[in-house]
Parts: sequence; C-alpha cells; structure tokens
Amino acid sequence: MSAIELTAAWVTSAVSGVVLSGDRARAFTGVSIDTRTLKAGELYIAIRGERFDGADFAEAAIVAGAAGAVVPRGRGQALVAASARVASGLSRTRATDSTVVIEVDDTTAALQALAHAVRVASGTKVVAITGSAGKTTTKEITAEFLAVRYRVMRNRGNFNNHIGLPLSLIELTARPEIAVVELGMNHAGEISTLVRVAEPDVRVWTNVGEAHLGFFASLDAIADAKAEILERATPSTVLVANADDERVAARTRRFAGRTVTFGIDRDADVLAAPVVDRGIEGIAARVSTPKGDIEIATPLIGRANLSNLLAGTAVALEFDVPLDAIAERASMLRPASHRGEVVRLARGVTIVDDSYNANPTATRRALEVLAGAVHTGRRVAVLGEMLELGDRAIGLHEDVGRAAARARVDLLITVGGAAAAALGAAAVDAGLPRANVRHFATSDETADAVAAEIRSGDLVLVKGSRGVKTDRVVDRLKAALA
Repeated sequence: MSAIELTAAWVTSAVSGVVLSGDRARAFTGVSIDTRTLKAGELYIAIRGERFDGADFAEAAIVAGAAGAVVPRGRGQALVAASARVASGLSRTRATDSTVVIEVDDTTAALQALAHAVRVASGTKVVAITGSAGKTTTKEITAEFLAVRYRVMRNRGNFNNHIGLPLSLIELTARPEIAVVELGMNHAGEISTLVRVAEPDVRVWTNVGEAHLGFFASLDAIADAKAEILERATPSTVLVANADDERVAARTRRFAGRTVTFGIDRDADVLAAPVVDRGIEGIAARVSTPKGDIEIATPLIGRANLSNLLAGTAVALEFDVPLDAIAERASMLRPASHRGEVVRLARGVTIVDDSYNANPTATRRALEVLAGAVHTGRRVAVLGEMLELGDRAIGLHEDVGRAAARARVDLLITVGGAAAAALGAAAVDAGLPRANVRHFATSDETADAVAAEIRSGDLVLVKGSRGVKTDRVVDRLKAALA
C-alpha cells in the first residue's frame, strides 16, 4: 500500500480548516512546528506555547521554504500578503511560490486532529506505553522484539506529550505495520488526550511511582491519572499490565478489553522465576508464558529492566513473535542513552550512567544494583536532586538517603538544593560516615570534585533529575578517563 499523501485538501479536511491561499492539490513532504529545523516542502503548524506564539514565526517558515502554514483564525490574511511579497521577490528570501495558508480555530487541536487522521488512515497497529518509570526503555525493548517480524516505527526520544506524540504519529504516513509510542503526563487529563489521538490497539502500563508527585495530591491520584490509559477501549483492545504493582492491578479490573499481566513477585501471565541478578553484567530469568517457557538473559541491569523486558515480551507474544527470537534479541539489547548505561573507563573505573532522570523509586532501585554488583573497588553514588516532588520532597529524599546507607556506598555525593542536602544528612543519620558524604549545589562543581576524588577501580552510579544535569558528571569522567 502506498504512503499517505498529505495534500492541502486532505490536511484541511482533517483539521477542519479553511484554505485562504495556495493549491489544494499541493502535497507536503512532512510537518514541522519549529522554523529552526523545518525543511523545504514541509507544512508549518503554528503552535502557541507558554513562552511563544508560533504564528509570529509563520512568515519565517515561508522564508525557510515551507510549502504551507496552519495558523489561528485572524492571522491568515496577513500571512497570505507576506507570502505574496516573498514570492514576488520583494524580500530577500529563498521561499517557494504558491504557499498554502490554512486557518483553524486552534492550532494544537489541529496538530492532534491531523495526527489522528493519519493514524486511522495508515492502518498501523499502535502500541502505547505509560507508567511512572521505564516508559522509554519498555518502548525500545518492545520495538526491538517486534522488529523481528514487522516494520516498526517508534517515537523519537521521549516525544510523548500532547505535541510530541502527534508529531510522531504523523510519521505513520509511511504505513509501518506497528507503531510503538510512549504516553507521558504530569497532570490529570493528559493521558486521556493522548489516548484519544493515538487510539492504541495495545496499551502497556508499567508502574505507578512518585514522578511528578508535586502536581498531585497522592500516589493514588497519580495512579488515577495513569489509568486514563484504559479509556476508549473496545473488547478487542489489549492491556499489558504490571501484576507486581498494587495500584495498577486495582485499576485494571475495569478495563473493557482483554488484560495480559507480567511480573516477577506475583503470579502473572508472563512471569520471571527464578531470577539471577548479575549486577552490572545484566540479569537473567526463566520466563513462563502462555506460549511456553524460555531462559532469557540480557545485559540490561536491574529488576526494573527485567520488568520492562517482561512487558515487551508480553506485547511481542500478542503479535506472534517466537519465544526463541525474543530471547535472542533480549541478549543483544542495549540501554538508551543515560538510562542505565554501563561505561567502562581507564584505571578500571566503571560508571553506571542513569543520569537521564530520577524519581525516588527508580533511585532506590539503582542503589540496589550498585549494592549487588560484584566489585572490588569503592561504590560511589552521585545522586542529583529529584524534582517535581512538591511538599513531600524533603521526606522522599531522606528515604533515598537511608537507602544509600543500606547500600553501604563508600562515597555519597549529592547535588542540588535543600532536598539533596537532606538526602545526604539522612544517610549520615542512618549510619553512613559523615566523612563519606559530600554535597554540591551544581553538577559542574560536582563534576570537578568527582574527577579529582575518583580512584582506580571505583564503581560510580550517576543519577538525578534532568534539570539537575548530572550527565555533566558523566561527561567529565569520560573526558578525564578516556
């Protein structure tokens, strides 16, 4: 089947817009919302954000070669005039002629409507993944397993919000057989919107944790918001759910479709038992499934990644990927950038680079990996502040500090503000020697200190919220020990 052609007429119908200028038969080569990355021939959609209005850049998009622009009602006529000036050469540009200008009531809604129209027209099966942690890793694992038999599209990076997901779904114009996407949120109602746009055939719910707790009254409120993944289901819709998470299990009972469970500690359709944790060398398990049992080993580290792998296995089995092919692909998996990468450097120094993001549950799990690793050198934990935890931030950081003490790290370095300092203080109160705890306000200061402090044979965990930029510590160590 041929690719979907995004003509001006097709787009206008999908977004309920009005064409003010240009040829309705003109086809766009893609869609962009950013003039800095826009390519000639693409359709520019002028999204209004918190700090900018894309309509203010629509003329720049035409100058950059956009074949068309979608703008709010009332902004189109001025753009038509600007387009005519550009086409006649009155401004020093490289724009094309016959620019299509489409007006809509709401450009964000138009982007979402266009994405939904492409998703429906493509015939692609959509797998959507949500959860407080592990979304991106589960997406990557699932896509790798499915790619054994199918043409698979996955959304780039963490394009998982009300803007990023639609941009990813528009790529379904190429009609891949399966799309694997992630759905993110930090407020109630956001997953509901994404489910409406994506219409997932298979939904995956990894877990419920403290991520974004500062925007919610409780963990149960987070679970209720994540439970929007259950909406708009039909009897043929499949839910892949974590049997080990009580909040997930309590809410999936009302799902209108069919549920498949995965787990490690509780009985599940896809169950790992027994488990052999090999520390920084990876993890292995015998996995029981409705289609048979198999031994699976992966270089991904920790039980959290095993749980992500089980979720991906459950999805792959729904699409009839053979178990032996799943096991073979699992043995070759590699973590996404800054998400549990094991980096081996000079002088026998090893970094566990988990610096992409952090929440209390994920950080405690990372400390368990550090504690369980077979290693002759020191265990060093560089832990950045965990953001968006609201008025519970101090208490949750103290919990992680106690976990660091239980892990018996030899050196604990905290990065950030008062909450990060509280993490270190709680570790000392729980028995970690005060001389083994340091605190720095920024990751740049930390990077210099860690580079100076590091010893041959050290095993270093680096983890923190994205805004704290603990990846700079990793970069500094890589430069110092290349």
